[in-house]
Amino acid sequence: MAQREVKEAFVSNLNGTSLEEVALGSFLTPVCLINRGLLLILYHQSKGTPPLPLPLMSHMLLDFFVLILPLVLSCTVLSTVLHLVILGLALCSACLLFYIHRASRHSAKRDPQSPVGAFLQSHVESDQVPFVTLFRVFVNVKTAISILAVDFTIFPRRYAKTETYGTGVMDFGVGAFVFANALVCPEARGKNISGSKMNHVLKQLLSVWPLIALGVGRLVSLKMTGYHEHVSEYGVHWNFFFTLAIVRVVASMILAVFPAKQSWVFALILSGLYQFTLETSELKAFLVHNNDREKGFLHANKEGIFSVVGYVAIYLTGARIGLYVMQPRSQVRDWFKALFSLLMGSLVLYTALWMCLTLVEPVSRRMANLSFCLWSVAQSLFFMSCLGTADMVLLFSKKASGCHFVPSSWSLCKKQSDLKRVERDRFCLVQAVSRNQLLFFLLANLMTGLTNSLVDTLRCSSSVSVCVLLSYMFSNSFVIYVLHISGTTIKFW
Repeated sequence: MAQREVKEAFVSNLNGTSLEEVALGSFLTPVCLINRGLLLILYHQSKGTPPLPLPLMSHMLLDFFVLILPLVLSCTVLSTVLHLVILGLALCSACLLFYIHRASRHSAKRDPQSPVGAFLQSHVESDQVPFVTLFRVFVNVKTAISILAVDFTIFPRRYAKTETYGTGVMDFGVGAFVFANALVCPEARGKNISGSKMNHVLKQLLSVWPLIALGVGRLVSLKMTGYHEHVSEYGVHWNFFFTLAIVRVVASMILAVFPAKQSWVFALILSGLYQFTLETSELKAFLVHNNDREKGFLHANKEGIFSVVGYVAIYLTGARIGLYVMQPRSQVRDWFKALFSLLMGSLVLYTALWMCLTLVEPVSRRMANLSFCLWSVAQSLFFMSCLGTADMVLLFSKKASGCHFVPSSWSLCKKQSDLKRVERDRFCLVQAVSRNQLLFFLLANLMTGLTNSLVDTLRCSSSVSVCVLLSYMFSNSFVIYVLHISGTTIKFW
C-alpha cells in the first residue's frame, strides 16, 4: 500500500469519543489561563515591577510553556490521564490563589465591606469581551495543534474526526470554528448596515475572496503534490475554506432580512427542516452510502455542499449569542449574570441534544445534522462560560493584589490609560493570535503540509512526535508574535 493510502486509512473510519471527555477538555485551557495570570501577579507582588526582565521573548516563552505546552501534551502523551492533569493544574491554581490572597490581606488595610461584595460591585472595562477573544483564539490554537497531531500515532484516534457518526474532539473544533467567527460578525457587534441591504450583501460577498483564494490554493496544492486527503470529510474538490466562505455569505443574506435578535429562531427552523429532509427523503442515503463520485460535481462534493446548511444554522446561532455578550455591562455582577445565562443555555441545549440522540440519530459532522448543531453550540457555550469564569478568578486576584498586569482580561482601573493597556497586551501571545487569526490558521495549514512532507509521521516515536509538534507550534507562535510586537496586522480585504 502506498504511503498516501496508508495515511488516508489512518484518519478514516473512526468513531470518536464520549460527550463527557470532550466536555472535560473544556477545563484545561481555563486552568492554564488562571495559572499564567497568577504567576504574573505573584511576580509583581514579589518584585513590585511588571513581570520578567526580558519582555521581548520571555513573555512569549511564558505564554508558550504555560498555555500551549499543556494543550499539546494533553492530546498526546498525557491524553489517558487528562483528568489528573486538570486536577493537578487546578491544585496549583488553588495554592497560588491562596498565597496571593494571604499576602494581599496582610499588606492591605482592612476594608469594612466584604471582599466578595466589593468585588461584585466593581466596575470593569475592556475594548473587547475577554472570554470571547479567548474562545476564538484557543479554538484556533487547538485546531492548529490537531490538524498536524492527527497524523501522528501518538494522537488518540478517538480525538480525530469521525467517519459518519460520533463526537471526536476535532469534530467539535469544526463547529466551534464556525461559531467563533459568528460571535464577532458585523451583525453580532450591532454595526449599522450602511446603504441598502443589497450593498451590504455584496460587500460580504467581496470580503470572502481570501477564503475562496485559500480554498483554491489548497485544492491545487493537494492535487499537484498528491498529499493525502480524507475524501469523505468534505468531498473531492471541497474543503473547509469553501465552507467558511459560503456560510458567511449565506448567513449575511439571511441576517439582512431577519434581525440578529431572532436569528436563533431561523437557525432552529433551518436545522429542523434539514433533519426532517434527512429522515424523510433519500438525502441521508445519498450522503452516507452513495460513493459514486464520478457522476458530477454534486456527487463528488456532496458532504461539503449539504453540510453547509448545518453550519449556517450554527453561524446564525453564534451571531445571536455574540449580540448578547457584546451588550455593554459595567459591573462584575452583570457579567456573572451573563456567564450564568450562557451556562444555562448550554445545559438546555445539552438536554435537547440528549432528546435528539434518543429519538432521532447520533451526531454527524459529515452531514452537519441537527444533533451536530445542538452539540456544537452547547459545547461552545460551555467552553465560553468556563473561560469567563477563569477570567473572573483572575479579576478577583487582580483586585485583591492590586496588580493589573494581566493581559487578555478585564480592567478594574477605570482611569487606566489606553497607553498602559496597549503596553500590557503588547507582549501577550493570546493577543498576537487574536490580531492575525486568519493568518495564524493559514500558517498552521502551510506548516502542517511542510511537516508531513519532511517527516514520516506514522513511524515517529512518542518523544519525536511531541518534539515535532512543539517545534511546529513554536514556529507558528513565533511568527505571529513577532508580527504583533511590531504592530503589524495582515488583512487581505
